[in-house]
Amino acid sequence: MARPALRADAVLVQAVIAGALSFAHLHDLAAAAGQDGWKAWAYPISVDLLLVAAWRRLRTDGPTRLAWCWFVIALVASLGANVATAGLLDLRAVPAWLRILVAAWPALAFMGGTLLAHSPGQAEPEAPARSHPEAPTVEVDQEERAAPVAPDVEETPALPAHASRPAPAPPTTDIPPVPAALVDHARKVADDHEQRTGTPIDPDTLRARLGVPPQLAAAIAAQLD
Repeated sequence: MARPALRADAVLVQAVIAGALSFAHLHDLAAAAGQDGWKAWAYPISVDLLLVAAWRRLRTDGPTRLAWCWFVIALVASLGANVATAGLLDLRAVPAWLRILVAAWPALAFMGGTLLAHSPGQAEPEAPARSHPEAPTVEVDQEERAAPVAPDVEETPALPAHASRPAPAPPTTDIPPVPAALVDHARKVADDHEQRTGTPIDPDTLRARLGVPPQLAAAIAAQLD
C-alpha cells in the first residue's frame, strides 16, 4: 500500500521553525564559548539527536531512569541555550563555567548516546511454566448439586393378580468326591458299629466318628448303602 504524501500542515511548519531557531541558538552559544568553524554547527546536532534518542527510548521501552535522565539533560541544554541567547547573557564575554560546560558536552553526549543505544530495555517477566495442565472446571447449578442422584433401577412389570409366580428352583448342592481309602475306612467303622450295637450306623454318628463335614458324611453314607 502506498504511503500518503507528506503534507505541509501548520504543525509541521511550526516544528521546522522551532527546530531552526533552537539550532541557531545552540550554534551561537557554542561559537561564543570558543567553538568555531564546523564544531559550532555540530553542537546543536548533538543536543537534538540526544533529545530525540531519549524520547524514542521512552516511547519504545517505557519510562526508565536512564531515558528520563538523558532526556532531561538534553532538554536543559537546549532550553539553556535558547534562554542564554535571549539577551540575558553577554555573548561577547561568556563566563568560564559556561565555556567548561560547552567544552565538556561532546563527552557527555557520547556517553549518553552509547548508554541509550546499548543498554538493555525492560524485559517482560515470563509466565511460570505449569507442570500439570489444569483440569477444566464445570459449573454446576446449586439445585442440581443439592438434588440426590437416584441410581438407574430397571422397573419390574407388575404381574396380574390371577397370575402365579414361577416356583423358585431348588438349590443345587455339590457332592464332593470321596476318596476310595476314606470309603474303605468308613465301611470298617460302620461294620464295627453294627457288630457292637446290632444296628446300622446313621449319618450323624458316621460324621462324628470320621470328623468330616455333613455333605461329605452324606456322600460316604450313600456309597456304603
